[in-house]
Amino acid sequence: MTNYEIWQSVLADFELKVSKPNFTTWFKHTGIAKYDTGQVVICVPNAFTKSWLENKYHKDIIATIEKVTGKPIKKIEYRVESMKNIEEQECTLSTIPTVSTPETPIHSSPKFSPGAQFGLNIKYTFDTFIVGKGNELAHAAAQAVADRPGEAYNPLFIYGGVGLGKTHLLQAIGHEMLTRNPSTRILYVSSEKFTNEFVSSVKSGKAKEFKDRYRNVDLLLIDDIQFIGGKEQTQEEFFHTFNELHQQGKQVVMSSDRPPKAIPALEDRLRSRFEWGMIADIANPDLETRLAILESKSQEKQFPLEPDILNAIATTVQSNIRELEGALNKIIAYHQLKNIAPTKESIKSVLASFEQQGTRKAVTPRETVNTVAEFFDVAIDDILGKSREKRLAFPRQIVMYLLREELKMSYPAIGTELGGRDHTTAMHAHTKIRTELENDLKLKQDLANIKQRLYSDAA
Repeated sequence: MTNYEIWQSVLADFELKVSKPNFTTWFKHTGIAKYDTGQVVICVPNAFTKSWLENKYHKDIIATIEKVTGKPIKKIEYRVESMKNIEEQECTLSTIPTVSTPETPIHSSPKFSPGAQFGLNIKYTFDTFIVGKGNELAHAAAQAVADRPGEAYNPLFIYGGVGLGKTHLLQAIGHEMLTRNPSTRILYVSSEKFTNEFVSSVKSGKAKEFKDRYRNVDLLLIDDIQFIGGKEQTQEEFFHTFNELHQQGKQVVMSSDRPPKAIPALEDRLRSRFEWGMIADIANPDLETRLAILESKSQEKQFPLEPDILNAIATTVQSNIRELEGALNKIIAYHQLKNIAPTKESIKSVLASFEQQGTRKAVTPRETVNTVAEFFDVAIDDILGKSREKRLAFPRQIVMYLLREELKMSYPAIGTELGGRDHTTAMHAHTKIRTELENDLKLKQDLANIKQRLYSDAA
């Protein structure tokens, strides 16, 4: 087999393993530059792809090449180099036939989706969800629920900031369950709609119809559940709805902008039930994930961009996926209107408004640890250590709070950063500090001073 033929077979295998956006993003314009006595050189288009393949797909690539060739692989090197510079036949996604038949553009969708009758957006599927460090736990939990509804995690509670993909995951579960069983009964609503329909049913004397609608389903998806806080009658009705579905083994999935413990005026009995299954958070996407999202979206919109342009956007817009896509749409519209090709210079004016949204210097997790350790006059190793002494535990909790609030890190990432702790420890620390801040003026002042030091040092 030629190098071209080997890599063609490898790509065909990966196309069946990974989602189409991930396949397009990370395997496009890649190929084998050299294959000799168990040593392989794979050329990739840029450093981001190189890093991602090394960290995420390295073992799978080795296993797949070994399966295709029937020979052991001793070493794989990833090299940033265009396939056009390789004497072998050009090996890009556009020239390599794959196992799909025939290929359709990534943006096209079937005219009818079974999920449409349940209010599910046809674009919100697992195939179109880009997985990164900040959302991999929530994504894995959502897939587990779709695989074993009512068994794996019931309820599944997903929370995170605005525009990070919570609704996408909720609806992806619905689409997946419908694909596997078209007779699945699904109800997808916001908590506001649940409240409005409940109030309307009481006023119109149609309480039984309301109960039948919400309790005779296989999957209940509730978006923005935090808004039932403080609504006593709505909470009472949802409590009984939840119990009925849970006792029947039906799946409940909820999204929120905060964990159950932080939802104000939420009854304890509901809070405890929300915590029965799995609580998974979604953090702001890291640079690699933002690049993957931009690559996927630009392909979807049939407006592919060069890696340096994607990098400029991803570096500037760091808040959430919604703003990231907004920046991309703005750049596409501007250049289509001007009928010019995007360059690093031409996108500067478009990205200027996004740059103004955050002028503070970026800080690292280690800088945060150092600043807090210095403020409380404790050793860095003690913060990273296992001691539970109050004089050490409290600064450690402050670090966890800041990593979550300022750096937007996921709880698993915070736990890893602080000595390999469990993500629930980070979650508890964040909730504890946020609750104490409501009434503790000294803590507020201390945090303000720490942040002032942190950002002035980073500058």
